[in-house]
Amino acid sequence: MLNLIERYFELKHNGTTLGREVVAGLTTFVTMSYIVVVNPAILKAAGVPAGPSMVATILTAVFGTLLMGLYAKRPFAIAPYMGENAFLAYTVVQALGFSWQAALAAILLAGVVFLVLTVVRLRQWLVDAIPSALRYSFAVGIGLFLTFIGLNQTGVVLLGNAGAPLRAGHLTAAPVLVAIFGFLLMAVLMIRRFPAAILIGILATAFLAYVTGVAARPKAWVSLPPSISPILFSLDFRGALSWRFLPIVLTIFIMAFVDTMGTLIGVSARGISG
Repeated sequence: MLNLIERYFELKHNGTTLGREVVAGLTTFVTMSYIVVVNPAILKAAGVPAGPSMVATILTAVFGTLLMGLYAKRPFAIAPYMGENAFLAYTVVQALGFSWQAALAAILLAGVVFLVLTVVRLRQWLVDAIPSALRYSFAVGIGLFLTFIGLNQTGVVLLGNAGAPLRAGHLTAAPVLVAIFGFLLMAVLMIRRFPAAILIGILATAFLAYVTGVAARPKAWVSLPPSISPILFSLDFRGALSWRFLPIVLTIFIMAFVDTMGTLIGVSARGISG
């Protein structure tokens, strides 16, 4: 079995080992698992049921990651990304007044366009036409956006008043101190090139959060998932195909194009340099 995995993924040819890939996979999982909670919480503001949305988020991540790993043989995890969910909930639904069913249909249409451009190699041509400095800036922008989400969720940075969009949080509060501890721990371990530095930092921070009461313990460790039926195939194509909705479809496509390019470039560059 181990030899089969070695031959299929060409681990030795790629300068890695099965043990290293297992640690990398666990680190990737605990790093991106926040989307399972955050994505349904944001979409709930658009009226999407939280339970079915959570299941859909998990299924999307499982399918995309398996396809990327087993078919493309690339060490990238795929999941719904931050930014599009906020755009859907707060702009498309709350600000513009469209239904979340029409927004989901728009995402599907934008995805179909994205797939077609990829198959005919037009997407690669577009990527090559963008200057390399600008392509890397997309990755930096995505990283800063995720950093801001983390700072805001932990209370280090809070939304400000009308005159100031941001303000410092209560830096002596327990959640902030736990977050700072986790950041410093991971930074020290990475500087010392300690194996699984990020994974150990995440697990240690989670344990400290449970011990100090910052994070509530789950009511149950194992349970059946909610039914996905309330949102399954709930697509309003009539609303999404209207002329008034066309700019939203184009915006979602551009967001997907830029986010995918920036994320893959950033991860690939870090993997090559690391």
